[in-house]
Amino acid sequence: MPRRVRRRIRGNFQNICFKPCGIPSRNLKTVTLTKDELEAIRLADLEGLYHEVAATQMEVSRPTFGRILSSARAKIADALLNNKAIELI
Repeated sequence: MPRRVRRRIRGNFQNICFKPCGIPSRNLKTVTLTKDELEAIRLADLEGLYHEVAATQMEVSRPTFGRILSSARAKIADALLNNKAIELI
């Protein structure tokens, strides 16, 4: 059985969606960011923390933090370049 994952995340993210202007939501594909991915983006890119420090704050290993951050950045790039909505769950 997989180990239960418990990570520290700050903020209240409920039903938040960002989409390109001028395109109805029903015509858009969506990319879903998890709370873990959003927190990794906040710590690394907004706060400017080193991966080791950010991983400690999220209570994950440094390689796990790197994987979460890489996944989040790939999803955001896909949404921006391919006119997709970004949904936060």
